[in-house]
Amino acid sequence: MTYTESLKNNSHFLNLNEEQKIIFLKALAYMAKIDGRLNEDEIKYIKDIAAEYQISQSTEIFDFKEEEFFNQIKKLNNRRICLELIKELCFLGHSDSDLSDEEVLFIGKIGAAMNIGLEKIEQISNWVVDKIIWEEQGKLIFEEA
Repeated sequence: MTYTESLKNNSHFLNLNEEQKIIFLKALAYMAKIDGRLNEDEIKYIKDIAAEYQISQSTEIFDFKEEEFFNQIKKLNNRRICLELIKELCFLGHSDSDLSDEEVLFIGKIGAAMNIGLEKIEQISNWVVDKIIWEEQGKLIFEEA
């Protein structure tokens, strides 16, 4: 499973109300642009997710103030959803094989805002890396493109 399949297959995302979905996607949008390079694939992916889940305010996902966002993130009040967000941010951060310092700091700030400790974030990040490696090894073993 690639990163772009990950959120689409996430049943926990379906349990969020529209406002919470927007907050979740804002976090992904911010993470995607934090390195200063928001590419068309990232924009398309996030907009596709917004359309798939019938989120009407898809333009709002990319246009927000950071301070405002960190106040909104507290509306994700389900621990499992918060852990899923950290997982998705880690997948997105590792998707270009270069987890930058800015991305690490952002994930840490998000975690702190949602009361997720650094040790748990590190566990999730390590799990994501292991999963990516395992999937790549599978492609080699099964001679996939």
